[in-house]
Amino acid sequence: MIHFILNEKEIATGLPPGTVLLDFIRYHRHLTGTKIGCREGDCGACTVLVGEIHDGELHYQSTTSCLMPIGNAEGKHIITVEGVNPATTGQSMPGLSPVQQAMADEGATQCGFCTPGFVMSLTGFCLGNKEATQQNAIASIDGNICRCTGYKSIERAAGKVAAIIKERKGEEITSFVSRKKILPEYFPGIKKRLQQLNDAEKARHLPDLASLAGRPHVVGGGTDLYVQKQDEMTHASIRFISDQPKLNRVIREGNKCIMGPSATVTDLQESPIINDAFPDFHRYAKLVSSTQIRNMATIAGNFINASPIGDFTIFFLALDARVILAHPDSYRASSKEAGLRTLPLRKLYKDYKQLDKKPEEHIEQVWFELPGKNSFFNFEKVSKRTHLDIASVNTAISMTIKDNIIENAGISAGGVGPIPMYLEKASAFLAGKKINEDPVQEVIEIVQTEISPISDARGTKEYKRLLLGQLIKAHFISLIRRAGK
Repeated sequence: MIHFILNEKEIATGLPPGTVLLDFIRYHRHLTGTKIGCREGDCGACTVLVGEIHDGELHYQSTTSCLMPIGNAEGKHIITVEGVNPATTGQSMPGLSPVQQAMADEGATQCGFCTPGFVMSLTGFCLGNKEATQQNAIASIDGNICRCTGYKSIERAAGKVAAIIKERKGEEITSFVSRKKILPEYFPGIKKRLQQLNDAEKARHLPDLASLAGRPHVVGGGTDLYVQKQDEMTHASIRFISDQPKLNRVIREGNKCIMGPSATVTDLQESPIINDAFPDFHRYAKLVSSTQIRNMATIAGNFINASPIGDFTIFFLALDARVILAHPDSYRASSKEAGLRTLPLRKLYKDYKQLDKKPEEHIEQVWFELPGKNSFFNFEKVSKRTHLDIASVNTAISMTIKDNIIENAGISAGGVGPIPMYLEKASAFLAGKKINEDPVQEVIEIVQTEISPISDARGTKEYKRLLLGQLIKAHFISLIRRAGK
């Protein structure tokens, strides 16, 4: 049985854990305010809020329920639009929530199909810790699409919501949103109820990676897997790793940054280790998908999906990251290390969607050497739209520099071959070169000998060759600008 809280009610269901949460909400609980749109995580009409306890604190994130398997709801609090509007929860408070009222006051809805998703994303912003600015409120709805209203009225509504949050002034968040009627009066009691639910869950069983044995599918965020294979995954024998907080850690050991396999993009965005190492990381992450997907998508999932344009695969290829692969049998061996092997990320990819990995192996850890004070890193991506789109071409570069000389470099590129590419010749060429414009054209020429793009919906092969060259120029423009400061 899977146990969680849906709005104010505790749920226990024996449905297959691969069933997507959206279908459970609509077809089994008949909460039809959560809409079926694209079923690919693109439109945001199915957005819900997912709350869970980490380190004794209750945190909420927006999620596209069309891509979330119900097994990942175990021990969590799921809020749908029906749980926001007090008129439908049986609570004493009548009328619209302040978020809904702001949308109504600004005329931020027309056909209304997308409106519940916008309401949920803005409500999620109210439950977060980001500064209460209109810009941040608008950023929280970057995964929601409206096809008929126009966004200016929605942006004005977001500004009104931000103004409400400014009144918080350090007040405990659950108390504040309940007092302001952003969420109904049941809300402050959720943390205690979740703690009780999780204590009961621990008594039932304690999941860990050892339970992967015999499970053919290991699911992280599922943000691409459920787009491709939703019907198959509904009844598959699966083990979830994103429901285990100990596996999403980002820690430092010496000069190594070690990431758990279920660390999400949001986990990286919130990690002081990552932000200290990459001051521009927030800008890079904003180029990747949307808030809802960043809240769900895992690093290990990005690697194993093996997309030739996986954004964070390209990011960590340039850093020469390593993956530690584990076999389930290693947990039964007398020495756990006997079943582990470390592989450079660039050696993981053999051909299109073909990995140097046994089917039963899974990623247990990812690690890379943290860049030093003499290091330079940059990530570039071009796609047809800023959010919710995959790259036409993406690329990253990492360098160590001393006395204006490049000691070593790593360049990666996606969208220009059948696999995520580490450009070995171009990387080797840069070693020993001065930081100026001289080597740029030559390194671009070397890159052209290493890549083999094809024409597809994201551009012709000629366009992709030209684009990668331009992005490499962008790397060096950024480098030279920083060197001049």
